[in-house]
Amino acid sequence: MAIISNTLTLLVAIIHIYILVLESFLWTHPAYGRKSFRMTAEFAAQTKSLAANQGLYNGFLAAGLIWGLLHPVSEFGSQIKLFFLGCVFVAGVFGGLTVNKRIVMVQCVPAALAGLAVVYLG
Repeated sequence: MAIISNTLTLLVAIIHIYILVLESFLWTHPAYGRKSFRMTAEFAAQTKSLAANQGLYNGFLAAGLIWGLLHPVSEFGSQIKLFFLGCVFVAGVFGGLTVNKRIVMVQCVPAALAGLAVVYLG
């Protein structure tokens, strides 16, 4: 059953790698960053460095999840995964309250499902 929790955790990591790329490299691109975040070209240009910093933090979350997946001691790997899934969940709640409610669906729901799978399925 660990394959289910690992697959869900990997999915959350992939989402955050995508967010890293979107915020750090595609923020001002009309078809990606600007469209995803519904921004004008002017606003995207003004906030580009802030978004890159934000993207870096999403990359750290993905790196932590991958670390948990690859850790050779499964019990410790599970603790790492739960910590970073909890961080993703909290970040999603904050983003949902302060930026856009869609963030809850993109970040909180997958993190919660993966966390429950880690706890109950291994």
